[in-house]
Amino acid sequence: MTQQPEQPARQCCLLLAVVGNPIAHSKSPQIHKAFGEQLGIDVDYRKTLAEIGAFASCVAELRANGARGCNVTIPFKQDAFEYCDRLSERAAQAGAVNTLIFDTEVCRGDNTDGFGLVHDLVNNLHVAIGGRRILVLGAGGATRGVLAPLLAQGPQSLHVANRTAGKARTLIELFADAGNLSSSGLADIPERDFDLIINATAASLGQSLPPLPDTLLRNGGAVYDLVYAEAGTPFLHWGEQAGASLAADGLGMLVEQAAESFFLWTGRRPRTAEVLEAMRARPVK
Repeated sequence: MTQQPEQPARQCCLLLAVVGNPIAHSKSPQIHKAFGEQLGIDVDYRKTLAEIGAFASCVAELRANGARGCNVTIPFKQDAFEYCDRLSERAAQAGAVNTLIFDTEVCRGDNTDGFGLVHDLVNNLHVAIGGRRILVLGAGGATRGVLAPLLAQGPQSLHVANRTAGKARTLIELFADAGNLSSSGLADIPERDFDLIINATAASLGQSLPPLPDTLLRNGGAVYDLVYAEAGTPFLHWGEQAGASLAADGLGMLVEQAAESFFLWTGRRPRTAEVLEAMRARPVK
């Protein structure tokens, strides 16, 4: 009987994950699976719930299991920043990391949030940022991650409003040389008629709305919520009532920042339009 040649072992799939708390709502696995199918890459992308205070041990377990990298979401983006051995310029500017890349001995950190937001606004939604008056609600890690890319578009002005005014003031001081910046508490926003209002608070996760006067938005302006929700969010409903011509959730940002992360892990850039269209047409539960 002729002995058959030994068959080569099947190449292991690309192991990736998203780490957060909560995490059950995440659509990242579906997005990255679609990217993999598009590019012929076998992707195993997992939702990973990390307990508060246990981020480092959770990531260490992923690395031990052979993961190539992971995305990081609320509330661990600053934990991820501190975890990294090396940081990209974007991550250093943001002071937060949403993408970890695991090399043999080193963990590199990047931040693709601002890239995703600007790409969705400018390329997908055709919302101009240059020369416009922008209001960003919230002064946490999400805002810090998107400020530099927004300012790079050359807005006329950018105002950051936060529940705690001092935190907003501290944040804009980090970007003082990058553009015309101002800050205040949510109840003391001095300007009106903003062209674009971006909600970077976590209020929509709890289906609540920051206290906002009805006169903030220029008639026909745009509102954008970093949170994605199939039925909309209280902030987007507020924007529609305030006369917004465009009210968009963060699904486009999620897909665009995911594509940038996928490129960092694989060196290959997926096409985002068809993935975003499919997710809008057939919402994933």
